[in-house]
Amino acid sequence: MKNWIVTAFLICVLGFVAFPQDRKYYYENAVYNENIKTVMMHWVGFEFSNPVLFTNEDVQLLFQFDDLADEEKDYYYTIIHCDGNWNESYLSQADYLNGYPENPILDYKLSFNTSFNYTHYELLIPNENVKLNYSGNYVLVVYEANDKSKVVITQRFYVVEPGVSIEATVRRATFDAFKGSNHEIDFTVNYNDNFKVDNPLKDIKVVLMQNNRWDNAITNLKPLYIRTDRLEYNYERENVFPAGNEFRYFDNRTNRFNGENVIATDFHRPYFHKTLKPDEVRANKNFFLYKEMNGRCTVESQDPEVNNPENECDYTFVHFSLPLQSPLLGGTINVFGALTGWNANKSNEMTWNFNTGAYELSMLLKQGYYNYQYVYVPQGAKSADHTNIEGSFWETQNEYQIFVYYSDYAARYDRLVGYIFIDMANQ
Repeated sequence: MKNWIVTAFLICVLGFVAFPQDRKYYYENAVYNENIKTVMMHWVGFEFSNPVLFTNEDVQLLFQFDDLADEEKDYYYTIIHCDGNWNESYLSQADYLNGYPENPILDYKLSFNTSFNYTHYELLIPNENVKLNYSGNYVLVVYEANDKSKVVITQRFYVVEPGVSIEATVRRATFDAFKGSNHEIDFTVNYNDNFKVDNPLKDIKVVLMQNNRWDNAITNLKPLYIRTDRLEYNYERENVFPAGNEFRYFDNRTNRFNGENVIATDFHRPYFHKTLKPDEVRANKNFFLYKEMNGRCTVESQDPEVNNPENECDYTFVHFSLPLQSPLLGGTINVFGALTGWNANKSNEMTWNFNTGAYELSMLLKQGYYNYQYVYVPQGAKSADHTNIEGSFWETQNEYQIFVYYSDYAARYDRLVGYIFIDMANQ
């Protein structure tokens, strides 16, 4: 039954593989096979970086994932160019790709000395088989056995051609002096004679993101003031995010003892289980500042015999628990962060346990160090509420990203001409 549901879902969502090329589709970060785990994409050598390439820098992105199936599989990939809204652009792959449009993933390793058997796959972008000609939004599509109807992963990444510069500040929201729960992002887009914008209200699109989240991104801002050489976005309400709270965390780097915020490590043959300390609602508590990773996770081990974390770190069942006086109606509680791909769906939805009076969830996670939050997702909502349980405080040190797109109608695609990353801890 489960396989039938997954197949039906793939046919509906990923039908682009069976229809003519003039049909365009919306792409998101998603995993469509329950055996696929630990999907990550970042700069080579910098695990905490965002998947953003610059045309004037010689940098590659490392894409990697694990497959917990009992056998190695032949995975292939293709790359799709998208517009600023992540719909497939009206360009042919021959235009924006230099090389082969479809290629196999040849770099893989079998797990070694682990209780879970898995195969670790890696891919570098760009590589000797494919290079990217244009700036903009891109999606890496991974499918099985050279069959595009068997898509297993879609992963977003970006290519920036620096055409504008961005100056930005994050501060306590102007009209939030009493509660102090929101952040205001004021910024200016600067351009010069080498980059002319005739109609900025129509041709420039900006996207504001908080901690790599697309579900609550601000995408409809227009410049408040248009100057000769700059666009000013100094709003007081339209550019505001609920600040939220610092992320929770736990240490799952070894099975030999309990890491931080782990209260039990048990071996139920043949797998290890980690029980996290019961969490509590933080919405009505005082804010406490501490250094964390803004929702990220890292794969690593404290075990001395582990030399290659990619295929020697083990998988464990991690058990989350959030006691409440009663279940919340009208929505779901989800564990949220990079460990869930910044998605709130059935795979990370918690279940109310009447016997324990708590929301509970078990997730299969690779050894490492993890950040997470609890979010409330109202029924039918497209955005997760990260303040209902966690609270919101202007002192929270988030990360923000600003993307600037230029709609080049002559070239028929959205150019990504500006990007800035703001870490409030370093602001």
